[in-house]
Amino acid sequence: MRRSVGRLRHAHRRLRLGTRLALGLGVLSLAVFAVVGTTLTAHMRDYLEQQLGTQLKLVQTVQAKDAAAHGTVRRKPYYGWYTAVYDVSDDAVRLRRPADVPEDTGAFTALARAMAHSDTELTHTARIDGEGTYRLRGCEVRPGVVLVSAAPVTDVEETVERLITVQVVVFALALAALVVAGRHMLRRGLKPLSDMASTAHGIASHDLTESAARLPLRADGRDGGPEVAELRTAFNTMLEHIDRSLAVRAEAEQRLRRFVADASHELRTPLMSVRGYADLFQYAAADAPGERERHLARLRAEAARMGVLLDDLLLLARLDAADAGAPVRASPTDVVELVRQAADAFRAGHPGHPLTVSADPGPLVTRLDADRIRQVLDNLLTNAAVHTPAGTPVSVTVAAGPGEVLIRVADAGPGIPEEDRERVFDRFYRVDKARSRDRGGSGLGLSVARSLVGAHGGTVELAGGPGATVFTVRLPRGGRRDLPG
Repeated sequence: MRRSVGRLRHAHRRLRLGTRLALGLGVLSLAVFAVVGTTLTAHMRDYLEQQLGTQLKLVQTVQAKDAAAHGTVRRKPYYGWYTAVYDVSDDAVRLRRPADVPEDTGAFTALARAMAHSDTELTHTARIDGEGTYRLRGCEVRPGVVLVSAAPVTDVEETVERLITVQVVVFALALAALVVAGRHMLRRGLKPLSDMASTAHGIASHDLTESAARLPLRADGRDGGPEVAELRTAFNTMLEHIDRSLAVRAEAEQRLRRFVADASHELRTPLMSVRGYADLFQYAAADAPGERERHLARLRAEAARMGVLLDDLLLLARLDAADAGAPVRASPTDVVELVRQAADAFRAGHPGHPLTVSADPGPLVTRLDADRIRQVLDNLLTNAAVHTPAGTPVSVTVAAGPGEVLIRVADAGPGIPEEDRERVFDRFYRVDKARSRDRGGSGLGLSVARSLVGAHGGTVELAGGPGATVFTVRLPRGGRRDLPG
């Protein structure tokens, strides 16, 4: 038994949702039909029996007068009905003759005996051998005389049976039509879900390893009602999120490949220089002190340049790491004083570029990492000196904005072409492709500056046109609260 139930449950789970819902609707409808049919049949049976009882009562009213006048009932009301008149006493019950009764009179006699001890009419249903089931009713004609009438209930039973047959046929047809129509409606209503399942299978077969791959499928349509529409919207939103995530991942992968290629290219030059000078030491310059010192100086310069490049790469990697804390330590700092220090260092290192500093009077204190922001200022100022001709004026402006601190570094040089402005903050990107690395740097200065400012919760923007370049640094007033102190 348990195995059979388990098999049925397993088979039910394997059915499609529309079929399971249609079967459930059929079972529910069958239960409703059973309740309705049982109630209707019981009500009809009670009604017919009451009608038969009322008819017996009316017939007995006439028969009682006939029995009182003639001693027995001479007229038969309906075919198949029986009538008997009894003389009852304390000792015996005697049937008057002639009487229209069947051979089995036990039920008549028992009802007449019961009437001897009753003050009201009695009604009883009994089965008479050879005749069937009858409805018996007794009434008193006069004291000591009882009239018993019997009516067959065959018509009632046949009517009820016919009603049951009609109900079974009609309910079976209605149930079949309901299941078929319900299955069709459910299939049509669940079609959007099937479409979404097909879309999901199409996505599963799509190659998500393609660069910047956009999922070509969407769940469309307006059928299915509000619930399906909500599911469709959520499904499409999920696909859009996956699209964006894939695009971001593809962009990150491309940026990583470009970064690795550029880093390899940038490191190859100093390494080749170090290797070349080492070969000179081995084959030519070991016995010439002047040459040896010159080659050692070049070795130290290349090693220092490679060290700066590696330090910048390590800093960018730490700033990009999502699971590592930003390498900044914030403390209250006077931004104006920090700018003045960077300006003094710039004047000493680049005397050919006149520099002016404009700032509001008084200190401008906010929470930031002074060393890192100083590195940002040095990078921006060095970028202005390297990429402009000698004598080009450079200016730095410090101002307090609404909830932020603004630092603008501007120069009056040739400016940055429009097609290069969107990529000047990319790593290893150079506006002047022909500029030597000794003068142009590694192309990481602006990337480091933007990352350091972003670690403080600020931004770096580029503005200006031909003949002017303006970098604007925006730092939140008061600093980021999540920075370590």
